[in-house]
Amino acid sequence: MTTKSVEAESAQIPGGNTVLVEFEDGIAWVTMNRPEKRNAMSPMLAAEMVQVMNALEIDTRCKVLVLTGAGNSFSAGMDLKEFFRQTDQMSPPEREQIVRTNAQWQWRQLMFYPKPTIAMVNGWCFGGAFTPLVSCDLAIAAEEATFGLSEINWGIIPAGVVTKAVAQVMSQRDALYYIMTGETFDGRKAAAMNLVNEAVPLTDLRRRTRELAMTLIGKNPTVLRAAKTAYRRVRDMSYDDANDYLMAKNDQARLFDPEQGREQGLRQFLDEKSFRPGLGGYKRDG
Repeated sequence: MTTKSVEAESAQIPGGNTVLVEFEDGIAWVTMNRPEKRNAMSPMLAAEMVQVMNALEIDTRCKVLVLTGAGNSFSAGMDLKEFFRQTDQMSPPEREQIVRTNAQWQWRQLMFYPKPTIAMVNGWCFGGAFTPLVSCDLAIAAEEATFGLSEINWGIIPAGVVTKAVAQVMSQRDALYYIMTGETFDGRKAAAMNLVNEAVPLTDLRRRTRELAMTLIGKNPTVLRAAKTAYRRVRDMSYDDANDYLMAKNDQARLFDPEQGREQGLRQFLDEKSFRPGLGGYKRDG
């Protein structure tokens, strides 16, 4: 694909049906758009989300991706009719394709997305919605948001990879309590249990999310990508393996960084005396 054709393609706004995209100052606000179903995730939404994320990966208008939901919900989880009852009637290959597409955007793609991601939980967040929530790098919730792992109440367990996702961020006591009781909790409790980074009043949610996104946009994008990917990879490594990986990842970031951030930072700190680590970032010339 030529540069001109890439630019023409990126000029279009992806999605438009079950997924909406709005660009603002480097932020791509990606909205799950099934408000009449509390943004329950359907096979159509999954397929469109894969397309949207593929498009935004190379779209220069997107420096940070914010995932949220239309109306008063983030997402009520998986659409029970379309993901369970209807797929029960499908052949194994058809069902597997739907499951694979859903996994593609919710964690395989989102967890290692090359651009920073923030989940903005504006309301109801249940069951399957915990997977993309945890897969995002950061998360801000409305204090009034309602969360729940309610699967136990209607005869199944939090499957897919929901239980795995929850175990990544919540303590064993907290996770088992809500998995086993099916009780709900609000945004304040979600923050206290580290399911989200922080909770703010709903009226401040977009402003605070935008503020956080702009902070990320101010960082060196090559190094930011390397740093978040490295964290995801080393969590399950031994110290020796992590040491080798992180040294190699650091060298890779230096090699591919068009800003040459390390060199800028060292020059400003050692030679120009204009940069003090811990008190702000180096002045980006790139």
